[in-house]
Amino acid sequence: MKRKFCTIVAFLIGMMASNLMAQAPQNWFHLDPSKDGVPGLATESIYKRLPKTKKGKTVVVAVIDSGVDYKHEDLKDVMWVNEDEIPNNGIDDDKNGYIDDINGWSFLGNAKGENVVHDNLEVTRLYATLKKKFEGKDPATLSKADKAEYAKYEEYKEVVEKGRQSAEGNLKQFAMVKDMYDQLVKGLGTDNPSLNDLKKFKTTDQRLNGIKGIFIQGIEAGETFKSMAAQILEAYDHYYGQLNYNYNPDYDPRKIVGDNYADINERFYGNNDVKGPDAKHGTHVAGIIGAKRGNNIGMDGVADNVRIMSVRTVPDGDERDKDVANAIRYAVDNGATVINMSFGKGYSPNKPAVDAAVKYAMEKDVLLIHAAGNDGKNLDLTNNYPNDHFEKKGKPGKKSATNWVEVGALNADLGENMAAEFSNYNQEYVDVFAPGAEIYATTPENTYENLQGTSMAAPMVAGVAAILRSYFPDLTADQVKEVLIASSVKQNRKVIKPGTEDEKVDFSTLSKSGGIVNVEKAVELATKTVGKKKGVKRVLEAGDLAPAPKAIP
Repeated sequence: MKRKFCTIVAFLIGMMASNLMAQAPQNWFHLDPSKDGVPGLATESIYKRLPKTKKGKTVVVAVIDSGVDYKHEDLKDVMWVNEDEIPNNGIDDDKNGYIDDINGWSFLGNAKGENVVHDNLEVTRLYATLKKKFEGKDPATLSKADKAEYAKYEEYKEVVEKGRQSAEGNLKQFAMVKDMYDQLVKGLGTDNPSLNDLKKFKTTDQRLNGIKGIFIQGIEAGETFKSMAAQILEAYDHYYGQLNYNYNPDYDPRKIVGDNYADINERFYGNNDVKGPDAKHGTHVAGIIGAKRGNNIGMDGVADNVRIMSVRTVPDGDERDKDVANAIRYAVDNGATVINMSFGKGYSPNKPAVDAAVKYAMEKDVLLIHAAGNDGKNLDLTNNYPNDHFEKKGKPGKKSATNWVEVGALNADLGENMAAEFSNYNQEYVDVFAPGAEIYATTPENTYENLQGTSMAAPMVAGVAAILRSYFPDLTADQVKEVLIASSVKQNRKVIKPGTEDEKVDFSTLSKSGGIVNVEKAVELATKTVGKKKGVKRVLEAGDLAPAPKAIP
């Protein structure tokens, strides 16, 4: 018991240390690497140079995610509104197959307003399906075809059982810490004590003295009691969810949706609750892309002149291929020209359906931005889904989507710690890196938080793409991707390889571009590129940009 408690103490201290490591400004992702010493997008720099007399085209960006708080003070004015639909009349006025889809659609609910909150991981669903067929069977008696499938069953079973074992152990530890936290709050008589309150609190319980000491240490280092408590409670909820939902083969929430799940081509199901029961992740992503700029509230998003379409598809667990395919099609059919996808998983049993939707988006000139994932690993085409390579005969094919951008994450550091330690990477399959650590943005109920992940880096790029599609509407999705990559700022430096303690590699080996996204450079390049074409409809002409101030040497 004591050893486990020490493990938790170390874990909590580690979390605090990671939060305190980079004391960058809250808006660091908007700052300019050449002037401010952080690998930001140079958002503020480009807005100072854009001509005030010229306004870009409004761009719809779809956020395929956990849901978006469309009433948030910093998002309500930038939400996409389906003007062909009359709100709350129970009629599909625009006849697109979705009733009252005012701000988007959810593929995780039903017409009664009930919603899926938690779901399995995909590997758990695969295991549960094969378990019905193979549990208790002697593999020696199986046919050749069944033996191959049985091998998969064994693979999935091992992953799920190890996941359950790990989740159970971690849950026990955090249940103990949560109990100590609850006792500490009860003893203090408040859930928001001051540093002095903690120091004055006396107890003979050594466990309470231990957790009290951790809180004192954290507050003295710049944390707050509330933020540290939130880390404990979130960790407890995380492992509780893993054990009871994610890795639980007996849990199946799909009956809530009420679709024929076996029909991969079914499209018209769900409801119009685009916020859903847990919109934290999606609201944060939406704010990064387009939280209203210049309103002196909260924070500013990357893109101006943008409208956010919420397509709720991602539960607490793995998204389902059927829902992802339908979400992409819905976004394309309803006017989105950029789609942000900050989600991913390790298995994809219906990848051809997702591939078909990606091809549909490619045909309709819609750009897809995808987060590379947070495992600190070198990606391949069999451990990260969805991806841009189209499947052929059950294996990754040579053909890939030209409208797809894969994004890794940056810390607020222009030195050796620049690549976020959690970020996935690959010189062929990851295109660019963008800010993704300690990102301050919108969360539900008019709140704001720091979150991190490639989930935060992808919407940075989606926001830059929206700016390009706004001011250069004649650029195709493929061309926008080319501009993003070509204009990225190359980094000739050694960095600590994600997922390692101190192994150093050239930053250029972590992605195809070897660079970090920069909106100022992207707009400059797009102006030159578009300016060479005759007869195109453009907002910015060559020479419209105000001169860039000289970089600080």
